[in-house]
Amino acid sequence: MNNSHNNPISAIPNSDPRLALLTNWVTTLTEFSLQIDTLRAASADASFRRYFRIDDTHGKSFILMDAPPPEEDVRPFMRVAQLFDEAGVTVPTILASHTEQGFLLLSDLGMVMYSHRLKTNYATAHTLYMDAIDSLIKIQQHNQANVLTEYDRATQLKELMIFPEWYINKHLGATLTAEQQASLNKVFDQILANTVAQPQVIVHRDYHSRNLMVIDEGNPGILDFQGALFGPITYDLVSLLRDAYVEWDEEQVLDWVLRYWERARRAGLPVHPDIDRFYRDFEFMGIQRHLKILGIFCRLAYRDGKEGYLADLPLVLSYVRQTAQRYSALIPLLRLLDELEKKSPQVGYTF
Repeated sequence: MNNSHNNPISAIPNSDPRLALLTNWVTTLTEFSLQIDTLRAASADASFRRYFRIDDTHGKSFILMDAPPPEEDVRPFMRVAQLFDEAGVTVPTILASHTEQGFLLLSDLGMVMYSHRLKTNYATAHTLYMDAIDSLIKIQQHNQANVLTEYDRATQLKELMIFPEWYINKHLGATLTAEQQASLNKVFDQILANTVAQPQVIVHRDYHSRNLMVIDEGNPGILDFQGALFGPITYDLVSLLRDAYVEWDEEQVLDWVLRYWERARRAGLPVHPDIDRFYRDFEFMGIQRHLKILGIFCRLAYRDGKEGYLADLPLVLSYVRQTAQRYSALIPLLRLLDELEKKSPQVGYTF
């Protein structure tokens, strides 16, 4: 869920059948005194989900989630919201639901994303990141392996394969030779050998600056957690500190990784006792995530018409390159990128 400026309901097409269903459902929620004429778009999303903001008669705002079946299902959101609430972190409260139609009424965590505050006031960044790290540790301590699907090797490999399909084939316009494909497969094996061996905890899977809201009490407010799985302990830390939308220098990232590692150890989490080994785990997890993101951003642009995501490719690619050059097992990936980009018409393209 990526928050945007409020848009009046008039900006939403009248021919929208989902909107008609949603407004009909809202009229049944008489106990909340919601005012239909205050309904407005609250956010955009990379999925089929939409979010609206609506006020009650006292001017208090609420969020309406529209998750159209069969493409979306609100039940994972509801399940993970309960898990995270039990862990002691701040998530929207589910006030009403219509699971068959895919509608939820949620408490409103406000309009100030971490990404907004970080861009306007860097002095607050350390406090915000420490809050996010503390909440992450609470989630990871709430180790509920039996209620979430495992983020296993097959799932991680499936994600990695989005990279050659959409970044290499579609974006760069390249077709891998048998030799190049074999080299890439070997790199994938090296990455997954590390990530699958990491200790397993609850993983949000998109724990970054556009899904964390700045709030006065219990900061941060956490959104977009419906895809949570049980997986590698470094995954969410990578999402947070090597964010596809906000960049920090390596020294700052290392400082925050160290602070997380120290706090996680004190909390009894199964992080590697050697900080250098832990940082290596962090970096290999980052390679998996960022290769996947390169593919996903291209898929969003070329398949779904969301071309704005192409502007975020350079930062994600820089993460991949910087990490790959530090590890011999990943150098073939760097060479492959060099070979492909030399021949690609996209080289020199201004995002």
